[in-house]
Amino acid sequence: MQAQAVVIGGGVMGTSIAYHLAAAGVRDVVLVERDELASGSTSKAAGGVRAQFSDELNVQLGARSLAAFGRFREEIGYDIGLHRVGYLFLLSTPEDVASFEAGVRLQNALGVPSRLLTPKEARKLSPLIRTEGLLAAAYSPDDGHCTPEAVVHGYASAARALGARVLRHTEVTGIELHGDRITAVSTTLGRIATDTVICAAGPWSRAVGRMAGVDLPVEPLRRQIAVTEPVPGLPPGLPMTIDFSTTLYFHREGPGLLLGMSDPDERPGFATDTHDRWIPRLAAAMEHRAPALLDLRRTGGWAGLYEVTPDHNALIGEATSVSRFLYATGFSGHGFLQGPAVGEVVRDLVLGRVPFVDVSPLNAGRFAADAPRPEANCV
Repeated sequence: MQAQAVVIGGGVMGTSIAYHLAAAGVRDVVLVERDELASGSTSKAAGGVRAQFSDELNVQLGARSLAAFGRFREEIGYDIGLHRVGYLFLLSTPEDVASFEAGVRLQNALGVPSRLLTPKEARKLSPLIRTEGLLAAAYSPDDGHCTPEAVVHGYASAARALGARVLRHTEVTGIELHGDRITAVSTTLGRIATDTVICAAGPWSRAVGRMAGVDLPVEPLRRQIAVTEPVPGLPPGLPMTIDFSTTLYFHREGPGLLLGMSDPDERPGFATDTHDRWIPRLAAAMEHRAPALLDLRRTGGWAGLYEVTPDHNALIGEATSVSRFLYATGFSGHGFLQGPAVGEVVRDLVLGRVPFVDVSPLNAGRFAADAPRPEANCV
């Protein structure tokens, strides 16, 4: 088998990249996924989409993706269940307020309509919260949430229609090099001759990079989500609500709520079984910020993997040690929402075009050069 480009990973990044390459006229794009499409981190994501970030690059990638999600049904032909209900960050320390004030200034300068609210205004939008101890909130009405699997299947279907091949249940077992040039990708289905590989393997990216002698400093970290019974009287426009100091978040999921938070006791690893060790901390956060949530019965939930880098920001770029090994990974929890824009950027890097935004500060070599690029607005 032969390909102009092989994309490794069938989540939102891989399918977006495959679609954007195929739409740009790249023949013989092959996407390789060892399981089902969207079976890794993407299907376990909370589905939030936003442009409220502290890093200018992330604001631009988020805003560009929001616009693409808005056009998705018309352009790609898939309903992704997009709800533009906004993101509401609840702020309870002077440091967080100052950080989000600076963020709002940056976001506004880049065309994002975010603004600071009073605690009273925040409660009007998200009536389940209590405002004791709240100093302010940050809100952008353009943000919201949608269905991650629908985005992946939309992109995969559109990529196939444009001639890309999608190989499911096919594992990459090696990357062949001749000197510093890629010559092929070995898979359980056979050899694919190619000179261009794009790693979009999420938490598994470090192992893929190693096959080409490239260090991608990505660690898997389990995150859990719970779903509740129906909640009567939920406002239809309930925003994705995040108590920033505890990371407790919730948004509507059908008639109930989807909720989660980070767990500082979680250690890096590939385990995705659910456990209840995080529940006491979750309950304490609810009691503090949204006590009404404590009365709700959990009806389901799941665990998935974040792909975390040392500065909680993405790795996007092309390796310097090997010819034509590109990567888009390590998004540390904000990958799904940047998928459309990153697909465009990687397409341009592959084709030698100038992307709409300069992502060179996100290259994997920044850690060796002691030039991390921290993202503060992580959940």
